[in-house]
Amino acid sequence: METFRFQPGETPVLLSIPHVGTVVPPDIATTMTDSALAVPDTDWHLDRLYHFAPALGIGFLKPLLSRYVIDLNRDPEGAIPNPGTSNTELCPLTTFDHQPVYRPGQEPDAAEVQRRIDAYWRPYHEQLNGELQALKERFGVAVLFDAHSIRSRVPRFFDGQIQDFSLGTAEGASASPALVGRVMNVLTATGRFSSVQNGRFKGGFITRRYGNPADNIHSIQLELSQATYMDEEAPFGFREEPARQLRPTLERLLSLVVEWAWENAAGRRRSAFL
Repeated sequence: METFRFQPGETPVLLSIPHVGTVVPPDIATTMTDSALAVPDTDWHLDRLYHFAPALGIGFLKPLLSRYVIDLNRDPEGAIPNPGTSNTELCPLTTFDHQPVYRPGQEPDAAEVQRRIDAYWRPYHEQLNGELQALKERFGVAVLFDAHSIRSRVPRFFDGQIQDFSLGTAEGASASPALVGRVMNVLTATGRFSSVQNGRFKGGFITRRYGNPADNIHSIQLELSQATYMDEEAPFGFREEPARQLRPTLERLLSLVVEWAWENAAGRRRSAFL
């Protein structure tokens, strides 16, 4: 069973979109509630929103499976990403609105969770880690851009309305301050969108696991408010006009990330890309 799709790029930058998948395997679907099968907590349409990335030479990696099957942005050892706040599990038991994901008595046991780790979680992370190591070997540096989105209001996780752009760098530990500074300059200069750095979303497991500036691997997470590009209620439609207004900022942002990566590419700048 195909569980993810990967397209290599020709720059030191990789785009990961770990929560865009919507597929639930039939054997798991029979255990889930009707509300969960609608997969409402998906990072809807992000692959469509970032469709320009391959033209910039950026590789991309995305799952096909829903985060309800297994959350690729959670630690398989069970570590909590943001202690003291509400969090969902590796195999989520409730939706963001506290609705049950599983029918009574059908929740996955430890053996089933481990099966999903082996079948679904591990292959994605082997591909992700392998590509970052390959980029570092090829270019001397690798940058992971971890793309996410969430409804603008989710009382379970934050009060009020979230900022349009939430940049997470594990409190500065996952990426070069120079790169982060340039990214924030782009986000704050728009005049149209609000932004915050290391607010409620400081970077999840992926950002923290793979970001290692001392080893020339940098990782940043961008959480978008879904109000900026889509309908936040079912059927979660893509809104082309707001997306058209948003996309230039995202293109400038990723172009800047690519430029910074080339500047730090240990003399191997663009040799294969040009």
